[in-house]
Amino acid sequence: MRLHLLALLAKEPAHGYELKQALEQTFGSAYPSPNIGQIYVTLGRLEKDGLVRAVDVEQTNRPNKKVYYLTAKGRDLLTAWVDEPTEGPRVRDEFFMKLVLAPLTGIADRMALINRQRRHYLSLMSDLNDLLARTPPTDRVAMLLIEGAMLHLQADLDWLERCQEDLA
Repeated sequence: MRLHLLALLAKEPAHGYELKQALEQTFGSAYPSPNIGQIYVTLGRLEKDGLVRAVDVEQTNRPNKKVYYLTAKGRDLLTAWVDEPTEGPRVRDEFFMKLVLAPLTGIADRMALINRQRRHYLSLMSDLNDLLARTPPTDRVAMLLIEGAMLHLQADLDWLERCQEDLA
């Protein structure tokens, strides 16, 4: 969440609730709504690390609020994050480790593991289909995020099929 908040603050200064709303509006229903407590804890850490600075703003009918600004150090970190490639395919896959190691111990059967994982992925796919159906077509960011997750899940299902053919 650190870098997401820095990105929003690069656009404009904001307080915690504004950042929460911006995340919700930007990503829509496809992205879990952030916990406001987590946002404020993260902002405190960002401030401690010199990536943001906070300014107390007096309000007449409400308690004062802190407005956060991105620092030069924060902008440098954000720029480095944007410039570096995102992690690619994972070679160390926890399920694959289970698939290879559990049968060696006699704890589990490979087909049972594959079938359990397949059911789990299909359940997740069903949840994503439901989420996609509830997402307004005009919310392109959410639609793309959901479609990307579905494509990843489909690739995982295809890979499970390959594991079943080669290992079971």
